[in-house]
Amino acid sequence: MTTRDQMETASPAAGDLDVDAIRSRVRELKQVCRDCTEHAPETSPADAEDLLNRCVLEIESGVKQIVSEYSDVSGFGQEGLGQLKKELDAVQAENNKISDEVELITRSIMADSSALEGDLEGLEYSLDLIGSQALDLESQIEEKKMLLKSLEHIDCQLRKDDTVEQIEDALTGLKVIEIDGSCIRLSLNTYLPKYESYQQKIEEAVETVELNHELLIELVDGCLEIKNVEIFPNDVHIDDIVDAAKDFRQSFSELTIHQTPLEWFVRKVQERLIMSTLRRLAVKTAARSRHFLEYVDRDETIIAHMAGGIDALIKVPQGWPMLNIALKLKSLQSSDRHARNIYSSYLRKVE
Repeated sequence: MTTRDQMETASPAAGDLDVDAIRSRVRELKQVCRDCTEHAPETSPADAEDLLNRCVLEIESGVKQIVSEYSDVSGFGQEGLGQLKKELDAVQAENNKISDEVELITRSIMADSSALEGDLEGLEYSLDLIGSQALDLESQIEEKKMLLKSLEHIDCQLRKDDTVEQIEDALTGLKVIEIDGSCIRLSLNTYLPKYESYQQKIEEAVETVELNHELLIELVDGCLEIKNVEIFPNDVHIDDIVDAAKDFRQSFSELTIHQTPLEWFVRKVQERLIMSTLRRLAVKTAARSRHFLEYVDRDETIIAHMAGGIDALIKVPQGWPMLNIALKLKSLQSSDRHARNIYSSYLRKVE
């Protein structure tokens, strides 16, 4: 075999080796392109653009290197050159495609950034507007609270006025002095009635026909039911009336109730004041001509202090002295512990 034949035989093998190297290099460049394409969504727009630019530069550099290293392609066959040209065209097309994608992504990023900036400005304006409206609403809420407080005060005052009017209309001789929460202070004027049956007997002992008292009444919250009572001056026993008023609803059936516990209580106190005052006046009149007499309001009893240290306890019946009812001697007892000459037969219970 001649030298020419050997060269022709060796040339294809050498050409095959060179094409494989080129193909390997092209595959590497394609892999770089694929990596750029695959990793682009995971990066930020700026990083993606950077990465793509570097890929383009790397591809261009690789192509130039291939061209410079294998510029002498005269030894290649037509088939190898054609294949190499196709691969170079494919790389160039991929390069152009990537460039177009980079430009498209850049434009999209710029448009999105501009839109986002506009949205952010709109959001800031909305936030400022909402903040201003919130301040206005807070101011209006404070004004409404102050108005509500004033209305509640007026309503409370009107309720007090209604209560005062209700109490004063229901009861004669009664005036509301003060209402403080659940406590009511009342001025009670009680007038002594005139009856011919007893008027002449106590006429000289009567100092006034009008009795003035004050009642400090604590009510159960939300109603006119009595919780506690004080009377000034405390010259009459009303504890039993207070206890009865506390149990007013239980003591009387619903069919017989035509008044509030407060009305019932005040009327009973007035009756007690009248009865107690008349009894004291009657006892005072009788004491001028007889033994020393004393009326005990709590027990509704007259005590006659007689000579020798003996006290006679006389039970006062209901309706006396307005009704002409005879008194009953309840018992005799010693008022002097040092008395020794009192017969025990006198110290006995009569009833």
